[in-house]
Amino acid sequence: MGETGIMPPPQGEESPIVIGLLRLTDAAPVIVAVENGYFARRGLDVRLSVEPSWANIADKLTYGRLNAAVILPPLAFAVSLGLRGIGTPLVVPMSLSLNGNSVTLSNALADAVAPDRSADAMQVGLRLRDLITSQDRRLRFSVVHVYSTHNLLLRYWLAAAGIDPDRDVELSVVSPAETVGALCDGHIDGFCAGAPWGSVAAAAGAGRTVVTSSQVWRDHPEKCIAVPRSWALANPQRLDVMIDALIEAARFCDDPANADAIARMLADDRYLALDPAAIRESLPVAGRAPPGNVDRSVFFAHAANCPWQSHAAWFLDQMARWGHLPPEIDRERAAAIYRPDLFRAAALRAGIVVPTQDEKAGDAGVFCDRSRPD
Repeated sequence: MGETGIMPPPQGEESPIVIGLLRLTDAAPVIVAVENGYFARRGLDVRLSVEPSWANIADKLTYGRLNAAVILPPLAFAVSLGLRGIGTPLVVPMSLSLNGNSVTLSNALADAVAPDRSADAMQVGLRLRDLITSQDRRLRFSVVHVYSTHNLLLRYWLAAAGIDPDRDVELSVVSPAETVGALCDGHIDGFCAGAPWGSVAAAAGAGRTVVTSSQVWRDHPEKCIAVPRSWALANPQRLDVMIDALIEAARFCDDPANADAIARMLADDRYLALDPAAIRESLPVAGRAPPGNVDRSVFFAHAANCPWQSHAAWFLDQMARWGHLPPEIDRERAAAIYRPDLFRAAALRAGIVVPTQDEKAGDAGVFCDRSRPD
């Protein structure tokens, strides 16, 4: 069974492996791997530490309080490169999910820019631009961390619609679990956060989702698993086994037949401590689902678990675009924390089709500006 709270710094081959996570739907693979015994059957004693913020995740990885974490890719780069304190080199052997974020606005703002659900992301963005130019005060939006997929995708969407995210709106950081309260209290006009917080906001009558992250970049990489490089070098066999268990969990999470059970599992007070219905809305579904207030996560399909070097490059390019990456950083070297070779070896052990290239080729789809980042 999983445990929450602060653990002592784990040491040695026989010590428990402590994995940090936040109260988000896309933490499902690590929770499932504990609850379904995928770690235990492989001889791993894994403890889960549910953290209140991404800053806690980053700090505990840096100071050895966590052996691994479900983390945002841009934050993994920031920790590795020492962009927020002393930092520590990390290894990303596996991605955990695709999609999963939503832009949720106050009801009044949502009614103004997205009166119905037929508009695409660009249409909503252009309406938002027109509204911004017609009023005096800057709208206030929150993201979950400066170094987050949410920040980069929100900025990309706003910029594609002609909105300068640094001048035309005010962006702040609010942890995912606090976004709904901030929207209810009027401290922010909207937020970009992971599931299930869009559903929670709608259920509370605070607002509704107008754009999902998969509308901005279909099947974009979202969360990954990261471990300190020093731990990976000292525990290569345990790392391999951990990846094996997480691949099994990802396959389980991606089966719509398991969604109800997963929602109940995640809803437990030790984990998300939320209504299972809010969580269920963001899990895979058979067939085409009607638009909701969250984006549905993909955990296994579309090579979701491969840590593509091209994805790493896109995150680093966007971090540089918005001044969050010093120009002297060698991006190719920075991208090397992504280890598709480790995932490829695990995929072969699992007998699943494995990509032979480290770069993902472009494919069909619509991004805001009619292109699609690779």
